[in-house]
Amino acid sequence: MKPKTKIQKEVFALSKRLPEITEIQTKYAFRHCFEHVGRRSAKGIVTCTECGHQWQGNGALADTLCGCTCPHCGMELKVHTTRKRVFKEIEYFSMITTCKGYQVIRFFFAKAYYKVGQPAEYTIDEVAQRWIAPNGKFETIARLRGIAFIYYDLWQEGSSMEIRRNHRVYDITPACTYPRIRVIPELKRNGFKGEFHNLQPFELFCELLKNNQAETLIKTGQYSLLSYFIHHSSKSISTYWNAIRIATRNGYMVGDAGIWCDYIDLLRYFGKDTNSPKYICPADLKAEHDRLVRKKTERMERERIEKQKHKALENEQRFQELKGKFFGIAFTDGTIQVRVLESVLDFLEEGTAMHHCVYSNEYYLKPDSLILSACIDGKRVETIEVSLKTLKVLQSRGVCNKNTEYHDRIIELVNKNKRLIRKRMAA
Repeated sequence: MKPKTKIQKEVFALSKRLPEITEIQTKYAFRHCFEHVGRRSAKGIVTCTECGHQWQGNGALADTLCGCTCPHCGMELKVHTTRKRVFKEIEYFSMITTCKGYQVIRFFFAKAYYKVGQPAEYTIDEVAQRWIAPNGKFETIARLRGIAFIYYDLWQEGSSMEIRRNHRVYDITPACTYPRIRVIPELKRNGFKGEFHNLQPFELFCELLKNNQAETLIKTGQYSLLSYFIHHSSKSISTYWNAIRIATRNGYMVGDAGIWCDYIDLLRYFGKDTNSPKYICPADLKAEHDRLVRKKTERMERERIEKQKHKALENEQRFQELKGKFFGIAFTDGTIQVRVLESVLDFLEEGTAMHHCVYSNEYYLKPDSLILSACIDGKRVETIEVSLKTLKVLQSRGVCNKNTEYHDRIIELVNKNKRLIRKRMAA
């Protein structure tokens, strides 16, 4: 893409002045980006895929667990017992440098080709650059990519390095970064001291240069919060900023930012004072978080039941009209007591206690069904549905829809007392 803006024209011109990757940097990339394999044959012969040297191994288990060092080239190898003779790998290598006031991150596409008995073959090509200005704005220079929705590594290596649209395909995670880095003074001023705190350099640099709150977090050592808000863009740091300031002022270091932010949300839910260090800085964060989660769950359950009760009252009149003539039916065999459910609230309590759908699926509004509850010594045992067309027991369910040891006995008892239902229908 042809550079259009002033910054695009500037970085495009500066890009051509960047030096080529050196031999030392290339060797570092090849050594640290790839898993170097020692291929172990069935006869125990280990072959270094780096230089092609072969020797007798120490035993399959010892070689596999401990790996080994090639006695010829000194390469640390991970031993694999396999018949495979060719190994291929691709990885990214990055270098962090500066150019005329810009922070530059350069990405190289490295390939390794190993064949048993031959020296390793490597290639490395620069494929992308991220140019970050001191104000946090950035531009991307990269090679062309092949058209693919899933695979991002289809670089057209013969294409030229040009200005490209800023896109997530260029948010590259390298296998390793060259240890000698150069950073612009603005990053040092804003708190960067060489550590990336489990963040990619590009995302950390951009955030530090454009966000004063990120600068405060890194300077105060709140690395977990810094990483959390960078990785969770949907979470606004401003929402928690006052609590963060109070925690930092009181020397409280947030270890797990995700749990801590959820905890602050819970404090707000319960109307607690989120300006008080007593709440902001718990000695046992996880215990306090879990306690409030349980408390919220209980409250939400109570609210859910209240809503269900309100809905039940709305349907009560219709239920009374449908099934009122069956109210009062009850019978027993001396142990099991069976009765008709006589209100929508009865259905709610039955469904809640038995953990089934007699209430949620609105059985109380089914015109051709009659619902009864079987109990022993006041404890619910099973819920019975009887067809008002055939007077047959359609189903009888215990807790979680499972049959109990009284299942057959309950059905038999209901069948013996069908006449009570038939009598009410004829009335």
